[in-house]
Amino acid sequence: MTTLQILAAGSLRGVWPQLIAEFSAQSGLRVETQYGPAGLLRQRIEQGEACDLFASANLLHPQTLLQHGRAQNIGRFTANTLCLTVKRDVVTEGDDWLSLLLRADLRLATSTPLCDPSGDYTWQLFDNIEQHHRGCGDLLRQKARPLVGGPDSLAVPTGELAAQWLIDNDHAELFIGYTSYAPRLAHCSQLQVLIIPAAYNVTAEYGWATLSSSAQPLAAFLMSDTAQGILRQHGFV
Repeated sequence: MTTLQILAAGSLRGVWPQLIAEFSAQSGLRVETQYGPAGLLRQRIEQGEACDLFASANLLHPQTLLQHGRAQNIGRFTANTLCLTVKRDVVTEGDDWLSLLLRADLRLATSTPLCDPSGDYTWQLFDNIEQHHRGCGDLLRQKARPLVGGPDSLAVPTGELAAQWLIDNDHAELFIGYTSYAPRLAHCSQLQVLIIPAAYNVTAEYGWATLSSSAQPLAAFLMSDTAQGILRQHGFV
């Protein structure tokens, strides 16, 4: 039996097993998945690692593989946005998402730009903040500590959420990450999740790239109503 080899963005780890269980039940195909920051996964593909389908948190990575002749087809299958997770006991009356980010007494952790799309989107958020509040975006770029998502980053234990783990282990009081994690973070009584307004927020476009014809049924499944419903249940757009 054919086993599809998949490389998938780490932010899909919570939803991907359910997607694959449904796909395998429908198709009879087996799937093995490895997760990681999408930028680093793309590098592995470019270095020759065998892969049938690449599921990226940034459509740019599949587009790059297609342009370089490494991908057969690409497509967009879901989207995400950013939210702010904060240690609940540092929030004071009158604080909002932006005042918390700018507070000098709070440490801000992020993912790593260029390696992980979450870091890239966070830096785009800083650009958007700079457009509305001159000097604030630049301040946040200097303040931000990219602690996860890079080749030499802190190792978040399997099954742990980066925001919760970093804050619980006193690496930071603030973390910018994907809104799809918000439903799980809401169960952590020591944390508060704040929505970033649409005027500032960034849309994360998720894309797939097929690197073999064997992966085309999975690519088609990701676009199906069934898959889209599962993604919505897990907080994706």
